[in-house]
Amino acid sequence: MSTPEVRFVELFKSWLVSLPHDLKIAFEAMDDENLPRSSREIAVGAIMYVVSPNDFVSDRNEAVASFADDALLLRLALRKVVAGSGEDGDAFAGRFPELFEGLEADLETCRAVMGELMGWLESKVDGLGNQTYKGKKIKTCLEDDEAREELYEDGLGFRTDYPVDDKIIDDKLKKATTVTDVMRRRRAEETRAAV
Repeated sequence: MSTPEVRFVELFKSWLVSLPHDLKIAFEAMDDENLPRSSREIAVGAIMYVVSPNDFVSDRNEAVASFADDALLLRLALRKVVAGSGEDGDAFAGRFPELFEGLEADLETCRAVMGELMGWLESKVDGLGNQTYKGKKIKTCLEDDEAREELYEDGLGFRTDYPVDDKIIDDKLKKATTVTDVMRRRRAEETRAAV
């Protein structure tokens, strides 16, 4: 039987490997006309967050830690996309069982290891609707073909140039603190900046 920390590390290893694929799921949500507009906006905000080189958790020297928040925030956002979408959300989740089946249990594992950091990250999901990317708001990316195409291209670029693979993850991610320490430092910086 594995401890929550061992499970957490294994989860993040798999989430980091699947991040480029999971980003495609967010693009699917963005384009799914059956989902409510508010859910589609959350998906766009999550995409903007992931493809932006300036997200709120970064460590220039540590790619694994820098992308860990992207992997978790994307899953939190997609959970919110389907939770607020009724039957259409259930249908959407059914198309991607590899992400949605077991997601709640996985997030509970994260909560057990991360504690208050999990609440801090969950609060970031609510702010995704206010994202701008390259000077464009979410509404523009949903309504303007040119802005949408640019976001697609940048998403494709992210997936193509994603610098993390199984070997890097196995070398760099051996304990939960690899992920949590970077997030904890960023939260402290954010708290200091707000004062």
